[in-house]
Amino acid sequence: MIYLDSAATSFRKPRSVARAVARAMETLSSPGRGGYESAMLASDTLLECRLALQRLFHVPEAEGVVFTLNATHALNIAIRSLVPPGGRAVISGWEHNAVTRPLHALRAELRVARGRLFDDAAFLEDWERALGEGADAAVCTQVSNVFGWALPLREAAERCRERGVPLIVDASQGAGVLPLDAEGLAYAAMPGHKGLLGPQGTGVLLCGEGQTPEPILQGGTGSLSRQQDMPDFLPDRLEAGTHNVPGIAGLLAGVRFVEEIGVDAIREHERALCRQAGEGLAAIPGLEVFRGPGQTGVLSFRHREIPAETLGETLSRRGIALRTGLHCAPLAHESAGTLETGTLRASFSLFNREEEVEAFLAAVEEACGGKS
Repeated sequence: MIYLDSAATSFRKPRSVARAVARAMETLSSPGRGGYESAMLASDTLLECRLALQRLFHVPEAEGVVFTLNATHALNIAIRSLVPPGGRAVISGWEHNAVTRPLHALRAELRVARGRLFDDAAFLEDWERALGEGADAAVCTQVSNVFGWALPLREAAERCRERGVPLIVDASQGAGVLPLDAEGLAYAAMPGHKGLLGPQGTGVLLCGEGQTPEPILQGGTGSLSRQQDMPDFLPDRLEAGTHNVPGIAGLLAGVRFVEEIGVDAIREHERALCRQAGEGLAAIPGLEVFRGPGQTGVLSFRHREIPAETLGETLSRRGIALRTGLHCAPLAHESAGTLETGTLRASFSLFNREEEVEAFLAAVEEACGGKS
């Protein structure tokens, strides 16, 4: 199998991640629940992971690094902490359902900044216009999970600061691939299992200074046990219940691997493969390929006659693992004009190689009728 679905999850991991998970299953118990060795070692592992994430994303305080179930869990906390029922939010036109569905549940008034795909200037013009009337919060994805477009996040954050609008960043596709400075942001949410190369079932919420997030789970934290209100300090306020200790141990190994290789090196490797694939796909008759400046390792395409799902099934039988459809981001497809057809999405990782891209291109050409 040639795995080209790393935008969904990094199926290929460093070997150190699996070893860390297995070791944690044998040696670590519950952090904050005892003073014996296995509990203390678990507490140490969580602290080391918080510190590694603090370094990577420039979080002001390690306590502001909160472990969640996934990025969706983290985004729900951030959105519900800033946007009241019926409140007002500004979002980009490239957001995932993990952003739009919580806002819909709150019956929030939305102003959407679309711009044009891969056009930073047009997006920022729309973003500034959408912010003009004020908002309880703004939410912007770092990278479109459909098209791989790295939005001009730094400039978008500046516009928010100028207007006093707190910004939530969905870093699901950018964490571990693009730099992210959490300082000055209200919140940033990310999964542990994509660019950070950790196990599934792990996520992170980075909390900015002065934020008072609202927990969506209440329960035991190992602290202030007599008190029936959730603690008012982080991370305990948001970490009710037993932690996914093996998952966090694996996440720590993944983050250390990213630190060792370097975010810049990972990004350039993925971009090179994306360019190679984009150029090859563009040469196949009948395909429309969505490429542009600022693109990471995510590439969407579609055939003008063959439905995306049909072509995806054909490629699957040829050993190519990629995703088809709307990718849980109908708003992004609406913004790009692909809502009715969806796309096929190939997404690359550090563990893919040029020869895999060549084999992928050959399979696509054959599936499109280019070869017998």
